[in-house]
This record gives sequence, C-alpha cells and structure tokens, in this order.
Amino acid sequence: MDTTNIIKNTETGMQDSIKHLEKAFTQIRAGRANPNMLGNVMVDYYGSPTPLSQVANVSAPDAMTLNVQPWEATMIQPIEKAIMEANLGFNPSNNGNAVIISVPPLTEERRKDLVKQTKTELENAKVSIRNWRKEANNSIKKSDDSEDLQKSLEADVQELTDKYIKIAEELFTKKEAEIMKV
Repeated sequence: MDTTNIIKNTETGMQDSIKHLEKAFTQIRAGRANPNMLGNVMVDYYGSPTPLSQVANVSAPDAMTLNVQPWEATMIQPIEKAIMEANLGFNPSNNGNAVIISVPPLTEERRKDLVKQTKTELENAKVSIRNWRKEANNSIKKSDDSEDLQKSLEADVQELTDKYIKIAEELFTKKEAEIMKV
C-alpha cells in the first residue's frame, strides 16, 4: 500500500472513532430530556423488532419530558412496552394518542455512574485510535520506503493520534460537565 494512503486511511479511521464516541455520548443521559435517550429502543412492529424512530416521532417539549407520537395509534401499547423493557429507568404513560415520559432528575450517585460510563466510552475510543496508529505503523514498517521517510511518516501518524485523542478528551470533558451540572 502506498504511504500517502496509509496516512489517509488512518485519519479516516480515527475520525470514525470520534464519530462513534459522539454517538455513544448522545445516548448517555445528562439530566435534560433528549430524544436520543430512546435511540436504542426497539419496538415489536408486527412481529419484527424495529427502531422506535421508524414507528414514531420522538420529541422533547421541555427539559423534563419526552413525547413519543406513533405514526399508527395501534402502536401505543407496543411502544410503551418496549420503553419499559429497554430498562432506561423511565416510567412511560399514555394519553390515548402519544406516550409521555417524565424524565426524573438525576441523583448524585446516578450522575457518578454516568460519568463512569462516559469514561469507559472515552477509553474505548482511545484504544480504537491507538489501534489505528499501530496498524499504520506496521504498514509503514513493511513499506520499501527509506528509513528517514518511515520515521517521518511514523511522526505524522503520532501527530494524528495525539490530535484525535485530544479531541476525544475534550468531548469527554464537555459531556462530564453536562452530566454533573445540576
């Protein structure tokens, strides 16, 4: 593989690691109601598991409420059941046309647990970024470029690694502040 592609592929992989981290962070609750909190809920839609977003519109009318408006009225019960089974700590209720979820305020203990969960996601992203670095360095070593060029490329890869780890840590710091804010 030619060395310019090694750097491009490595950077693309590291960017994907950051995107994955951002997605994971949106699904970690931070006190305010957010439609992404229900992002992993799967509803039994006529016998097949379907993401909630494909059978209903999820909105947050205020900071402590989620409103789930199904496209079909017959889906209210299955949606309510799916939210309960997702074990997110929510107690959904329905008003006949929509499922309403009151998001309870976070306790101090729950906030600390969420920060731990966030830190785990950060560590996973860092491992992924470092794996991209390792893969790139192995490819560089196998190339038939001069030793000086290899050292230069390895320095470039390390620069990318530092850059993306810093981005991941900044995202973590922001998310941690969001979670701990009362």
